[in-house]
Amino acid sequence: MVVVQNSRKETMPKLPNLSGYAPHLTTGSVLDILLVSFFIYQFLLLVRGTRAVPMLTGVGTLAIAFYIAHLANLRTLDWLVGTILPYSIFALIVIFQTEIRQALARLGRNLTLSRGSQNGTADAYDDIVMAATTFSQDQTGALVVIEREIGLRTYIESGVALDAHLSYDLLATLFRPSAPLHDGAVILQKDRIAAAACFLPLSMNPLLSTQLGTRHRAGIGITEETDAVSVIVSEETGQISIAVTGQVERDITPERLRQRLAELMMHAAPQAQPYPAAGSVDAFRLPGEERAPRSPERPGDQS
Repeated sequence: MVVVQNSRKETMPKLPNLSGYAPHLTTGSVLDILLVSFFIYQFLLLVRGTRAVPMLTGVGTLAIAFYIAHLANLRTLDWLVGTILPYSIFALIVIFQTEIRQALARLGRNLTLSRGSQNGTADAYDDIVMAATTFSQDQTGALVVIEREIGLRTYIESGVALDAHLSYDLLATLFRPSAPLHDGAVILQKDRIAAAACFLPLSMNPLLSTQLGTRHRAGIGITEETDAVSVIVSEETGQISIAVTGQVERDITPERLRQRLAELMMHAAPQAQPYPAAGSVDAFRLPGEERAPRSPERPGDQS
């Protein structure tokens, strides 16, 4: 009986020691996982809603197909993939150059502490709002691009250099339909008009409304490439829109435009003042002058 019991004990299966398979988490491992998760999350935010999503889907499908071919021992296909793989990295850089440029620009903005380029522009946005109000009432098409941290020299050189002080009168003159520089965009650097009649990249976002024309797509396109802010006035409807980071806010009031510009230029928005109608005497009244009595109707309202 003793022999039988011993044989049974020897034949009992032994449980494997799982302690050696448990991952050993250290502070460096946790930090590594968090950083990788952060970069993946930022990458997904970057490509969401862009043309990079279907491209990445196609690249992933090809990668899976090539991996299956490798497992199936398809030698010719495996050799072909191994030969062209080093060059595919350069092809991906060319295909995703826009997305890579946006990622690097965003990283540079996050690391930049200086906001000097925004201060001068924020002090002069009243002229932009007053001009946009006049254009809206007259249904005059206009596109004003405000440079922030990322330089717009490439687009400035595509237009007519001005380097003039920003003012309502100059904006109204530039976008007058009979003016030779009314086509294209006006680019602002701080409180100066750098150039007029500038060419901008058109947005290729398929999610944009089909009602948006070339002027709106150009205004949105420059904000996709840089951190600039675009103020757009529709020639057909007179609606005022503002675009930033590829997003557009349409049909906004002058007060809303004033508030958004103050927020984007990192200044507290002053209390909004009613904007005078185009052609009224108040439109050219200096600060501190007495204002003539007016009707209770808020100036600047459209019928």
